[in-house]
Amino acid sequence: MLTNQKAARPWLSAYPPGVPAEIEADRLGTLVDLFETSVSQFADKPAVQCFGATLTYSSVAASARDMAAWLASQGLGKGDRVALMMPNVPAYPIAIMGVLLAGCTVVNINPLYTPRELTAQLNDSGSRIIVVLENFARTVAESLPDVRLDRVVVSGPGDALGLRGRVIGLASRYIKKAVPAYTLPAGLKIGFEAMLKDGRSRKRAAAAISPDDIAFLQYTGGTTGVAKAAMLTHRNIMANVTQSDAWFGLSRAGTNGSGKVMVTALPLYHIFALTCCFFFFFKVGGCCLLIPNPRDAAGFIKTLKSNRFTHLSGVNTLFNLLLNQPGFDTVDFSKVEFTIAGGMAVQSAVATRWQALTGHAIIEGYGLSETSPVVCVNPPGLKQWSGTIGFPLPSTDVAVRGLDGYEVAPGEAGELCVRGPQVMAGYWNRPDETARATTPDGYFRTGDVAVLLPDGQLRIVDRMKDMILVSGFNVYPNEIEDVIAGHPGVLECAVVGAAFEETGEMVVAHVVRRDEALTTEILRSYARSQLTGYKVPRRIVFHDSLPKTNVGKVLRRALRDDAA
Repeated sequence: MLTNQKAARPWLSAYPPGVPAEIEADRLGTLVDLFETSVSQFADKPAVQCFGATLTYSSVAASARDMAAWLASQGLGKGDRVALMMPNVPAYPIAIMGVLLAGCTVVNINPLYTPRELTAQLNDSGSRIIVVLENFARTVAESLPDVRLDRVVVSGPGDALGLRGRVIGLASRYIKKAVPAYTLPAGLKIGFEAMLKDGRSRKRAAAAISPDDIAFLQYTGGTTGVAKAAMLTHRNIMANVTQSDAWFGLSRAGTNGSGKVMVTALPLYHIFALTCCFFFFFKVGGCCLLIPNPRDAAGFIKTLKSNRFTHLSGVNTLFNLLLNQPGFDTVDFSKVEFTIAGGMAVQSAVATRWQALTGHAIIEGYGLSETSPVVCVNPPGLKQWSGTIGFPLPSTDVAVRGLDGYEVAPGEAGELCVRGPQVMAGYWNRPDETARATTPDGYFRTGDVAVLLPDGQLRIVDRMKDMILVSGFNVYPNEIEDVIAGHPGVLECAVVGAAFEETGEMVVAHVVRRDEALTTEILRSYARSQLTGYKVPRRIVFHDSLPKTNVGKVLRRALRDDAA
């Protein structure tokens, strides 16, 4: 798969003033270096806000160092994996940095996972310790017979704030009204605050960390639909943070982001929020306003009205939710510098309504877990939503290639391929998948169909695979089919995506029944016991038979076309 022309960068001439063509990727340090530098520079500045309380850079650092010392006391060190299973609560950013300070690797886990999903991810990653919010500890408890963990750290929503009683009352609306009962062995469980207290009494030797050490195992289906972990090194994330800072200029010309507040509604286990909100704003001295449950639109709007913020990030479905919520038109956007979107395509109608109501164009970008994530983004001074994903970031090469591996002419559609310092080191324990996703000349194959415009902007046309995108999260048909086929009343099934206004796409299951007594309600209830909510089919269609090829493969495209 060799290119037939020298890689060109037509986008450079369209770069905003002051944005360099390259970053010094070879001189990047680690995320620990970023952390220590920012703590030194912005010690008394707010780093995290949540539940009406604030954590400064120095308080985040103190707790993270305590956690790192505790992890070391448990025998964990460089390369060991620690799973984090929380929504956006104050303990989450502390835990991220505690794990990295210890030289360990973070494994981000969706707290809404079922025991089956959690078990698969813990076993694949080889995580030794998990930190979980108490609301989701039952899932961990139910997974214990099938996993091997050294310790389970259970956090409360108000941990690290010193406001536990008050915060639990607030969190009852944001997270869950009650903590489901669970049982963990006494020798296995430790509370988050108790863990910090224990670590505080211990001496911590600084871990020897290099830029090429793995910082995160970020699970993704990639281009094949098989769940696997992208190995993101310290250099990968540092490069993307540096690229983003060069693009948006928050620390250009000796200034910094002190006083800047990023509304962080996407969960930190999502790569967009992790890099573009937490690490980016930590680098520039800004603050993350954590939203534990953005689905609570009324509570979200109340938070926006009671907090000053300068930046807002999200996905199309989140913006649409807010726009349709009473009271959103009373939120003050006068201090906002930009609204940025990623994770899924922004719909034109949503972008138009957003700008009319807030006075700000949505700045759309594009990225993947495998690219840490940002590949392209629109300029920060955008006056009107462009409908494109913008321009490649500094030090980023893109190529749009046909099935023969050669670059197509500008304006023609092909697979978007990416090369740059933000591209992952590979897939965890899956060299075959890494090779499949990499071209001979070192580009990552995104699996997305794109068009390169004359000025260097890119427009995403479609996805090459069968992946379904629900509210910015990847859903893979093979996994859903495997679960549904396990029901005794199902003879065969196929899963496809269909357009859905609320979430962008929805999961549709096409089923041939073995038992005519099987109903939609029964099958959906069964799926819900095995799958996270957004993976559960919203629509179930029963058939006498499914369309197949001559060799018996179900024709998913025919099912999608029939529904169109």
